[in-house]
Amino acid sequence: MPPRAKKLIGGVVLVVGVSVYALIVMMIGQIKLAQSGAGAQLAFFAFFGLIWIVPAAFLIRWMERVDPKR
Repeated sequence: MPPRAKKLIGGVVLVVGVSVYALIVMMIGQIKLAQSGAGAQLAFFAFFGLIWIVPAAFLIRWMERVDPKR
């Protein structure tokens, strides 16, 4: 697959994926942590606000990988 196509696909997947992930985490946080203290909310959103980096790193690594056939 050409590098430009990989970057286009990866960029779209990254933007859409992070947006959907953020909406889901916000909904879960609102439902589950409505009665919790500020510390619990901070810990929840800090953890889930950073965890998206793991799949994004794999996606970016795939986007930047050079095809051995080229």
